[in-house]
Amino acid sequence: MNIELKQACNTDKPYLLNLRLQTMVEHLEREGIFLSDEAHLCRLEEDYASSHLLIIDKVTVGTLKFRLLNREVEIMQLQIDPQFQKQGLGRYTLRHMFEQYPDLPFSLTVLKHNPARHLYFALGFRTYDEDEFEYHMRRPAQHTLMA
Repeated sequence: MNIELKQACNTDKPYLLNLRLQTMVEHLEREGIFLSDEAHLCRLEEDYASSHLLIIDKVTVGTLKFRLLNREVEIMQLQIDPQFQKQGLGRYTLRHMFEQYPDLPFSLTVLKHNPARHLYFALGFRTYDEDEFEYHMRRPAQHTLMA
């Protein structure tokens, strides 16, 4: 598989908003979080410069929003289009990121009832904190895992 992360531009916002609605509403509502479309758009636009279209084998399959912050890679969003889910693309994407930044730890948050948390555990993330709705997870730098 060939992976490409293409910086999202303003014309990608309708696709990304639709993707967010398809992939997040169910999990948010299960937590008791009910957001308007405007609130979803605000969340999408937050740190928009960190948003990337996730393209695998020349097909746009989702989005990855991440940033480098304080010598750490923060995964802000990983959303796979429902038609491409359950094919290992999230795992493949994260492994690709680990290869790109082997000397940096990774962090993310995941809604408590989102099944993606099992993927994160399998990839070496561990919970270090939590709040009412989310687990806060961290994965050490790859070279630390190999030591």
